Amino acid sequence: MPGAQLTAALLDGTPGTVFTAGDNSYMSGTSDEFQRCYDPHWGRHLGRTWPVPGNHDYADGKSDASAYYSYFAASAGAPAPGSGYYSFNLGAWHIVALNSEISAFPGSAQEAWLRRDLSGSQSKCTLAFFHTPVFGSGSNGSNPHMQVAWRALYEAGADVVVNAHNHSYERFAPQNPDGVMDPARGMREFVVGTGGAQLTDFPRTLPNSEVRNNTSWGVLKLTLWSDRYDWQFIPVSGQSFTDIGSGNCH
Repeated sequence: MPGAQLTAALLDGTPGTVFTAGDNSYMSGTSDEFQRCYDPHWGRHLGRTWPVPGNHDYADGKSDASAYYSYFAASAGAPAPGSGYYSFNLGAWHIVALNSEISAFPGSAQEAWLRRDLSGSQSKCTLAFFHTPVFGSGSNGSNPHMQVAWRALYEAGADVVVNAHNHSYERFAPQNPDGVMDPARGMREFVVGTGGAQLTDFPRTLPNSEVRNNTSWGVLKLTLWSDRYDWQFIPVSGQSFTDIGSGNCH
């Protein structure tokens, strides 16, 4: 399918930092697939890319996503090799990358790290990205195993969450960890599984889902200001769907 090639062409004309929200190479996350499927397209932007792993990155018969970590190398995360979670500051924003393919339950190393990381941040605005969404109307549904991480982010005043896993685009209104709309403190979730794999349907519509599309590959462009953010879904050539808006940091 030409989706990865077409979305990579969008990045050619879009400066800035690139986030990938997992399932970086199909179907099994092997080294060969990274070289054949990812590297010729999105790979040309490797120097400005920050990734997280998805379930297909762990699907090569190993539990350590070794090809993913080998390909992305230092960009694949600390604090421990193979953990896949890390953070950095981007302008005025604190960016948190989580690994939804390992435990983030209470008492896990990832949950403890996340709470320490958030407590040490001085940024007004925070964005988190990881593969499986806590809320999703798409064919792969919602994945509540990351709800503890969502709650930690919410309690720390985070603003935006970016996920994938569902092969479609969906934007939610700001909501709390229990899926209740919360305009004052809620986080806005974007599900952007439109990087190139076959698009799939919406079997359901969750509360607070504001926009859904499964007809256009594309990328989500986020402009991160010192106290707010703008979003724009950019479709690939020949497709017309878009979604544009803005929000304020808490």
